[in-house]
Amino acid sequence: MSEFFSVSFFLKFLKFGVVGFSGLFVDFGITYLCKEIFKIPKYIANAIGFLMAASTNYLLNRIWTFQSTNPEIAIEYGSFVFISLIGLGINTLILWFIITRYKQNFYLSKALAIAVVTIWSFLANTFFTFA
Repeated sequence: MSEFFSVSFFLKFLKFGVVGFSGLFVDFGITYLCKEIFKIPKYIANAIGFLMAASTNYLLNRIWTFQSTNPEIAIEYGSFVFISLIGLGINTLILWFIITRYKQNFYLSKALAIAVVTIWSFLANTFFTFA
């Protein structure tokens, strides 16, 4: 439990956050293009944006945040994508709930969903993918 309060754990979370923030631009950018330009339905556009961001986030987290040297890149990437897919489910559920229940703006709802999924993703990837 003390590792949750260590400086290195906190620094990893900060790096994860920086990578995630860069992924935010990928996610919102791709989602916007798909939804507004290509007229793809919003939940499918959300999934495409989310998965594109997950792929770029994997590479940056592997290299910078976790400094992984695991030679089993395909397995590691698969684990990262699996966790991201669970995150996508959480993201979509939160998005749907806020939009249908509270009639909030799609992009504001998406930002809140991303915040929740960031915590899930960091913990799951720390203790599973890059353990």
